Amino acid sequence: MQLDLNLLTALDALLEEGSVAGAAARLHVTAPAMSRSLGRIRKATGDQILVRTGRSMVPTTRALAMRAQVHTLVQQAQQLLSAQQEIELASLERVFTVRWHDTLTAACGSALITAVRRQAPGVRLRLSAEPGTDDTELRRGEVDLESGSGAPTLPDIRHHLVGTDRLTVTVRPGHPLIEEPLTVERYAAAEHLTVSRRGSLHSPIDDALAHRGLERHVVAAGPTAAFALQLALDSDLVVTLPDAVTRTARERLGLVTLPLPLPLPEVPLHLLWHQRYDDDRAHTWLRKLATDTVRSLFAAPTAP
Repeated sequence: MQLDLNLLTALDALLEEGSVAGAAARLHVTAPAMSRSLGRIRKATGDQILVRTGRSMVPTTRALAMRAQVHTLVQQAQQLLSAQQEIELASLERVFTVRWHDTLTAACGSALITAVRRQAPGVRLRLSAEPGTDDTELRRGEVDLESGSGAPTLPDIRHHLVGTDRLTVTVRPGHPLIEEPLTVERYAAAEHLTVSRRGSLHSPIDDALAHRGLERHVVAAGPTAAFALQLALDSDLVVTLPDAVTRTARERLGLVTLPLPLPLPEVPLHLLWHQRYDDDRAHTWLRKLATDTVRSLFAAPTAP
């Protein structure tokens, strides 16, 4: 059956106004055009819809029964096809999955949850461990917002840069490296711990050292920055991590931070999402809130 959905709008106006002339004026069409629409509605429904009683028209029993449903359908269609309205954060109910690197979650997770709860108490956050560089979950809609050090290569993955971080050296109080100025040679000769979910013992730091004819003594790899910092506190292992996102954790453990004696580019931090959320008002709100929260890290004074 071919059904012109415009007839729903005409039917809604007819049932609300109770006359062809009133419905025509409401929809800014001529009375003959509205009369033709009523004829098509009668044919489609098999019901008279409006019948004449004296000088006025009254709805039939079936028309009365369908009036509320027709009005609801027309309103839903208008909302569906019209431009998005401003969201009401106080009544917003939604679950967002945020997949960030563990250092970023540790540094900003609490602040983000607090900010979300303050503005939209019905919103829930699912903070997920970052499994790697695979963007499949972003494309499938299983992850709403992700962090990464590199810009995405897929055209449907959006991103923006929220800050850049520098690498710093972290050791326990009383560590031998603190006794004298830290040279690149002393740095390379120390025992190091890398941070890698895949257990890699190599990083771009080793490439930079190799260009200088040096080799870093890496003795172990840890899965998370939190693990690495705790191990640095309990041993003579040296950990090299981004400064801003680990500052709070280092200060909490009482660790000592030293400048990296090796010129390396700063580490960029991007927030990534799928293009399906470009015009999603609630997602746009979350992105802005997350961006402001993360950027507050880089506004803080950098540790010497």
